[in-house]
Parts: sequence; structure tokens; C-alpha cells
Amino acid sequence: MTTPRTLIIAEAGVNHSGSLETALALVDAAADAGADVVKFQTFNASALAGRSAQKADYQQRATGSSESQFAMLQRLELPQSAHHALIAHAGKRGIEFLSTPFDHPSLEFLLSLKLPRIKIGSGDLTNAPLLHAVAGAGMTLILSTGMATLGEIEEALGVLAHGYSGSGGTPGIAAFRAAWRDPAARQHLARHVSLLHCTTEYPCPTADVNLAAMAAMRGAFQLPVGYSDHTDGFEISLAAVALGAGIIEKHLTLDRNAEGPDHAASLEPDHFKRMVSAIRNIEGALGDGVKAPKASEVGNIPVARKSVVAARPLKAGEIIGPADITMKRPGSGRPPIDYWSLIGTAAARPYDTDDQL
Repeated sequence: MTTPRTLIIAEAGVNHSGSLETALALVDAAADAGADVVKFQTFNASALAGRSAQKADYQQRATGSSESQFAMLQRLELPQSAHHALIAHAGKRGIEFLSTPFDHPSLEFLLSLKLPRIKIGSGDLTNAPLLHAVAGAGMTLILSTGMATLGEIEEALGVLAHGYSGSGGTPGIAAFRAAWRDPAARQHLARHVSLLHCTTEYPCPTADVNLAAMAAMRGAFQLPVGYSDHTDGFEISLAAVALGAGIIEKHLTLDRNAEGPDHAASLEPDHFKRMVSAIRNIEGALGDGVKAPKASEVGNIPVARKSVVAARPLKAGEIIGPADITMKRPGSGRPPIDYWSLIGTAAARPYDTDDQL
């Protein structure tokens, strides 16, 4: 068994600040860094937030408090026309284009683009109508679970199971729970859904990361689990891969000091490239789980191990006592486990000190 290749998602998000030129440069940076996927966010500010909605604390720290969340989102919208240019450019660069819809019209637009998969962010884990629409379209889905309990994740998966199954029953809490209990409906989840553990804070304090939750999610839902990393740096992403994360999502920016809500929790291109390289090294290091000598170490076995040797000169036929033999390198003779079976036997021939028995 070989270690599966980690899907590495470069989250460009809204770090383009509404500029197609910057968005195209982020595609290039993601491809140059070795990411598998470059991800954006697709939304209509009017459909996403009310005009009185306030910014999150991290957004206020990054962009100030003088404008509303709605006004900020308007500045950060990626026009639908830009998506076509980005998809074409991503295709040329050999990297998958992905986006997160935040409203139904945006989802319908992304579905029309025939993307390989859809990503739903943590804020919409409880948005049952949006989840149901994704599943009803039969889309492969990556679902982030920041801010969620296991119970809330189970509810979301019930919505998805009902949508994927196409049972035709009326959507609703009772139908979703029944779908979750139905093994046939849940099989759709195994074919379509991956979960991302994350902590919805930017940057995320390392004390709040809780990577152990990945194992809890994997055990509870029997689905692939990855990690969406909002911490400073990338060592937590590396730890997540070592713990079995099949997907790593990390924000990418051209400049961490740029104005915008997510730049401070992002990696610049050179650091993103270093993260990708480190993840690939870790994948190789994880191996197949079979504990056996590797080709590179076989030659060192006789050098590092020991053999049973004479501790003093012995005559042929002399009865060997505990003080007459000891263990020394090289390990090309009888192994030390034979020590006790040799005690009390007669020396087969004369031995000088350090001769192997």
C-alpha cells in the first residue's frame, strides 16, 4: 500500500481584490508552486450579506471598520466574466480551477461551467438548501467544517445524502435524518464527499487547531478528511498530512501586507512552494506501513549489529561459560540471541579473542 497523493488547494479566495490581472497572477503562482488546484470564491454581495451585516473581528483588523461587510464584499466580487478567463488560463497552466459559491445564483453559474468539483465553505455547512442543491446536481463536493460540531456535520451529511439519492421525497428534517440512516443513501456520500477540518479564525491560533478532530471525523463519518489551514506558516499543514489529511487547503497571496481580509493568513508564493515540496517529502516518508529493512539500510545490518564472539582464547572442546563469550560487531556471525544456547556447550574448535563462534 502506498501513501495517497495529497490534494493541495491554493486558496486564492478574494486575494485578487477584484482585479482579474491579480487573479490571473494568483493562478500562475499556484501552478508555479506545484499546487493541484487553485480556488476562488464566487458570490454576489447582494445575495450573500445584508447591508447591515458587520465584519468579523479579523476582517475589521485587516480592513478597518469604516465600511460594512456588504461594501467590502462588493469590492471583492469576482465577475462571472472573469471566471472564463481564469478557467482557460488554469487549463493552460495545468492546474484545476475550483471555486466556492456562497449563494444559489453563484452555484448555478458554477454548475454551468462543468467544474470537476465544488467547494462549500464552513459558513454554509448549515445552509441546507444550498447543500441540497449541490447534491441534487450530483457534484463532487469538498465541505469545510469550521465552527461545527459533529452533530451539525451529521445533519449536513443527511441533507447531502438525501440530495444525492434523488429519492424524490420532500426535503425536510425528517427526510434528511432518514437519509442519514439509510445505508444506500449514505453510499452516495462515500462517492462524492470529502470533509475539511478547520478553525474559522484568521490567523488561527495554534492552540485552537485541534488536528485530532480529523481522526474523530474520519471515525464518525467514514469519509475522506483533510485540513483547511488558517494558521501562520505551514508547519500545521505538514502535521496534518502526517496525520492522514488527504486534502490541504491554504490561502495564497502575492503580498501578505496587501489590503484585504485574508492576506495576513496566507502564504506568499515562495513559502507556498516550500510547503508543497515539504508535503511531497512527507508523503514519501510515510511509506507503506510494512516494517522491514529498506534497501538503503540492508548494507548496514552487519556493520551495526553484533555477533557472538569469544571473550578470551578458547581451546577446542572447552566448555563455554558465561564469561567466555560476548557480543561484538560485525553482525555477520551467530546472532546474540544464541548466547544462552551456547552456554554449557563445548567449543567446536580453538578460538582467539573476538573470533566469531
